[in-house]
Amino acid sequence: MKKISAFTICVAALAASSFLACKKDDETTTTTNATLPTVFSKFNSSVSISVSGNYVVLTTDDIPDHKSPYFINTDSRYEAYNGTNPMFSRAPNTIVSQKITFKIPIGPAVASTHAATPMGPMGIAVNGVVIYNQYAAGGVALSAEINGFDQYNGHPQMSGQYHYHIEPTYITSAKGKSALIGFLLDGFPIYGPLENGVTLTSSSATLDVYHGHTSATADYPNGIYHYHITADAPYINGNGFYGTAGTVTQ
Repeated sequence: MKKISAFTICVAALAASSFLACKKDDETTTTTNATLPTVFSKFNSSVSISVSGNYVVLTTDDIPDHKSPYFINTDSRYEAYNGTNPMFSRAPNTIVSQKITFKIPIGPAVASTHAATPMGPMGIAVNGVVIYNQYAAGGVALSAEINGFDQYNGHPQMSGQYHYHIEPTYITSAKGKSALIGFLLDGFPIYGPLENGVTLTSSSATLDVYHGHTSATADYPNGIYHYHITADAPYINGNGFYGTAGTVTQ
């Protein structure tokens, strides 16, 4: 197996082949594992992507591709809070580079037993930032912690691991409210709050208890189960994983 970046991904139509040849500038690399679906080309270049058997392996440094008041104030990426929450209060934590590796199924499937989502990383956004569930530390509601989220709805925990619990507005502002946001550990994709011109809520009839449903998307025209972000709890994911989760190491 050889690691390939998000910019060296070839067309998934060659999935039946025993190997995949990829062109990057003047180089050719190959991988003898299952073919990487083209949807993973939507991850930015900070994410290292490879294939291991029937899993996609994504490794990130977890540094957001946007500014934040949680960088030290001498860092060029520092930006004072300029969001819309009048209750914002900066926590004492600071963003620290991490090494976090997600191993998620290439062909996700519904689980016979739906496991609860963990505290800590349960998914990864297309900009390499990790995604947490709907709870603050101790499994309590986000109602207080949300006032520490920066202008792009993220913040670092005590060890400096930056993460999103709710809509990452830097991504949805740049790519659209219906865009692919990332993937949960079970391999199912996450999309923004808008679908077919309708802004979804957690009480939307189309969303199940896991905060998702099956339908066609721009990336999966034949349909796939997928999660949706909403503005209300549980924000990204509901009562556990819909599929069988892979692993995360950090």
